[in-house]
Order: sequence, then C-alpha cells, then structure tokens
Amino acid sequence: MSSKSMLFNPKKHNIEYKDPKTKELMQKLIDFMENKGLKSIKKDWHDKIWNHEFVEFMKENQVFATLMTPSGYGAEDSRWDTYRNVVFAEITAFYGITYWYTFQVSMLGLGPIWLGSNEAIKQKTAQLLKNGEVFAFGLSEKEHGADIYSSDMMLEPQADGNYKANGDKYYIGNGNEAAIVSTFGKMSDSGDYVFFGVDAKHPKYTCVKNTVNEQNYVSEYRVDDYPITDADIMEKGSKAWDNMLNTINICKFNLGFGAIGLCEHAFYEAIDHAANRNVYGKYVTDFPHVKRLFTDAYARLCAMKLFAERATDYMRSASTEDRRYLLFNPMVKMKVTSQGEDVINHLWDIIAAKGFEKEPFFEIAAHEIRMLPKLEGTVHVNMALIIKFMKNYFFNPAEFAPVPRRDDSANDDFLFNQGPTKGLASIQFHDYNLAYNSVDLPNVNVFKEQIAAFKSFLMKATPDEAQSKDIDYLLALGDCFTLVVYGQLILENKTIKGIEDDLVDEIFDFMVRDFSKYAVNILTKPSNSAKQKELAATFIQTPVPNAARFEKIFNEQVYTLKGQYQMRDQEA
Repeated sequence: MSSKSMLFNPKKHNIEYKDPKTKELMQKLIDFMENKGLKSIKKDWHDKIWNHEFVEFMKENQVFATLMTPSGYGAEDSRWDTYRNVVFAEITAFYGITYWYTFQVSMLGLGPIWLGSNEAIKQKTAQLLKNGEVFAFGLSEKEHGADIYSSDMMLEPQADGNYKANGDKYYIGNGNEAAIVSTFGKMSDSGDYVFFGVDAKHPKYTCVKNTVNEQNYVSEYRVDDYPITDADIMEKGSKAWDNMLNTINICKFNLGFGAIGLCEHAFYEAIDHAANRNVYGKYVTDFPHVKRLFTDAYARLCAMKLFAERATDYMRSASTEDRRYLLFNPMVKMKVTSQGEDVINHLWDIIAAKGFEKEPFFEIAAHEIRMLPKLEGTVHVNMALIIKFMKNYFFNPAEFAPVPRRDDSANDDFLFNQGPTKGLASIQFHDYNLAYNSVDLPNVNVFKEQIAAFKSFLMKATPDEAQSKDIDYLLALGDCFTLVVYGQLILENKTIKGIEDDLVDEIFDFMVRDFSKYAVNILTKPSNSAKQKELAATFIQTPVPNAARFEKIFNEQVYTLKGQYQMRDQEA
C-alpha cells in the first residue's frame, strides 16, 4: 500500500478487507455518517444529544452482533476480529468520539462476559447483541479513581443462596442505556473480587447523572439491594481480577485508532482551509513554517498508523508463549493518543482562529483529542506498565518466528484465553536491531546512535535505588524507551507495506528531535550523578536535513490532500 493513500478517505473507502461482508458493513457505516452530514453531527454535538440514532443504525445492520460476538455464539459471519474492530474504531472516530465511544465502552462491557466461565450469560449476551443493545463496564469509583484494587461495590450473600448488590460506580460509559453493565466489586463475606451483570433499566438500578458536560453519557450509577443470582455472576476470585485486566488489555487498544480517525478528518479540513486562504499576497501553504507544521503533522500521523497497525498484528498473533502484545498494546493507548495531540496542535497552529469556529469538524477534534490519553488509564499509568518491559527488551532478547500482517478473517481466540496477568517482567522480545538494521537511511542511522547512547546510559549509569523508586525519573526514561519500540514497529511495517524511504526518513526526522527532547528532560533531573549527566548528553542529536526530501513529501503527499475529502453540507 502506498503511503500516498495512508490517510483514510471515506469518499474512496481506501481500506483493504479480506471478506466482502466486512467491507459492506463498513460502507454502510460510512454511508450513514456521510448522509447524516456535518451540520447534523455538529448540532448533536453542540446540543449534547446522545447518539440514539447511531445505535438504531447499528441495531438495524447487526453491527455490534457481527463485530463483537465471538465465533460459535452468533451468526456465521460473527467473530471477534481485532483487525476489523480497529478499522471500525478509526472510521467511527473520523466522525466524532461519541460514535467511537459507544462502541468502545460496549466492548469493555462485553470483555468480562466473554472472558468469564458463565455460559448462560454468554448465550444471553449473544441474543442481546442481536437485539441491538449496548453494554457498559462498571469498574471505576468516585472515591477511588484509578485505584482499581479498592472497591466499595459489595455483593452480599443471602440465606436463600442468592445475593444482593449494593454500591456505586463512577465514570461509566453507556451506564444510561446498557442492557448489561459488567460490574466489578467484592464479596462482602470473603473480600474476593467478583464480576456480575446488572441491567440499567432495572428498578433497583439508579442512573444518578452524566458526570461530564459532553455528548457522551459517562454515568454515575448506584445499585440498592439489586437482586443477583448465580446466573448473573461472570466470575469470582482471582480470575475475576485477571478478567478485569485482560478486558482492559483487549479494549484500551482502540483509543489509538480513535485518535487516528479524529486526526485524519482534521487534516483534510486544515489543508483545505490553508491551501485556499490568501494572506499577505501568499497562500498560507506557501509559508515555510506552515509547510514544516503540515509535514511534521503528516509524518506523525503516518507513524501513528504504521505503529498501531503493526501492533494489531502482534495482538492477533499472541499466545501463551508470545505475550509481546502486552508492551505494544499500552503503547497504542499511550503513545499514539499523545501523538494525536501533537498532530492536532500543529494543525491548530496553522488554521489558528478557524479551529474555534462552530461550523467545521475541527472544533470536535481539538476538544476530543484531549480525552484519549486520559481514558482507560492515564499516560502515566500506562508508562509505569511499559517500563516493566525495558530490561528484557534491551538486554535479554529471544527468538520468535516472524509475525505476518494479520488482516485475515479469523476469530481472535487467545484474547479470551489470556490467562493470569502476572509475570510481565519475564516477557521477552525479539531483537529490535533486526528492524533497525533492515534499513540504511540517514535519520534512522542517527536514531540508532541515540539508542546505543541510551542503552549505554542504562548500563553504565544505572539509576540508583532512590531513582528507581522515583516515578518522575522513571517516566523520563520511559519516554526514550517507548520511542525505540515505536520506531521498531514502524520499520517492520515499512517492509510489510512497502512504504517509501523518503517518508520513513521524514518520520525519523521528528523521532530524532523527540529523542533529544526527552534526553534533555533526563539531563535536567536534579538527582542525576555526574556520570548520568555526562551520558544523558550523548543522546542529544540533530536530524540530518534534506530539503529535497522535505519538499517532495510536502508537495506529493501533503499538499495533494487538498480537495480530496469534504463532508456533505460542509462550508468551505
């Protein structure tokens, strides 16, 4: 696939599928959103109208039933296929996070059901999906925030062998409408963790409020003596805990594709506005700083796609013996969404005041891109997880068979058989040098020097005991580590997709700059020893300039996006 068509364009529907049913389903989604039009999307967004209309469309076309019913529980063409799920995430987010969010939090709600051992509730869920229902994931609580170890939601055993649920949950998407809210709590007698299902329409369930001033419904809900039987319980004990974390493993992945979709739509608007606006006798796209901002934004967006799509391959190819996805997955959540903020910031610097106007889509993108790094665990929480892999990644590689591109029409069985969530620090990775040594490009070579310098820092100026307990210090190291992993998967996907050298070298232009920026952050930490300062300074470098490459990328890949996409009833 040429990088010239890397950005999704609904008018061309330039996404590849292995089966006609999936393409037909995605085309129906595109047609629905395009027929709705930008004015209608913006009116609903401004008026904060929950997307009943979209949910009805999905019901009529069996969208959730097709995408989120694992093989064996639904229709013949139903399967849990991460490739087409992330495509759906990207397309829905292209039109706004509210459409993506209903899908995302339903997927979270379904995770504990399909991971659990209760076959009765699985069969019930399959029917509810056919009925077009949405789902919710009741994990976080107002008093505990990100502390998932703590819960005041209690399931209380009764004399008749049944249970009553009491407690509240906070910040729960779809909690206003969900047919099943997969609720995480504790047994009141033993303190064991438990997952059970409640119905948002039940009289003992109270949807207290929408906790945010948004189109999305992010509820607070409460259950008071809600009757529960064994038929409602998905799992108890340590497996309930594992199922909670494994659900997040499956679903937080989608946030990166949400960021990609938002950025793609915003990019088309920004290039159209800038290329058609004449100030001081020049078109905006003729100014050198605007060319730089556009090209940098484009390179970052292409890198987001290359990394996230390659991470999908590892997700789908995972097994008990190959758990590398547990590093790549949180990076799609953390790194790709953060890069999405950078892309929007660059585009906003170009279009300036236009980004505040109420008619364009950009207003939505600029507002909603901020949400994604802060949902399903903050950037900091995911970085703390990622750091656990750093030692084995750099110093203890293993051999694995190459992972192919995974866009095949298969059910991802392993995702619902991930097993215990312990032992992350023991997971091994293939040698990252295999990817880096597969290309010989100026900025990739500079980046390889930075990697070597960073690795030398880790060996010769290893953080002392106090620094190892200092989250701020570890996060700074983690920024450099994630860049190495980011570049590795980008280069792997370069080979798979045949991405041309010029674009890859332009991507590594910003990668070198980012590495240097993170190095400065490490260099300025007050706890550094003299040796740490000396070595941190060695991975500050500048990219190799190439004016001809830069102009080629801008003229052939960025500027040519002008006039390529515009929504129905969108004002010029």
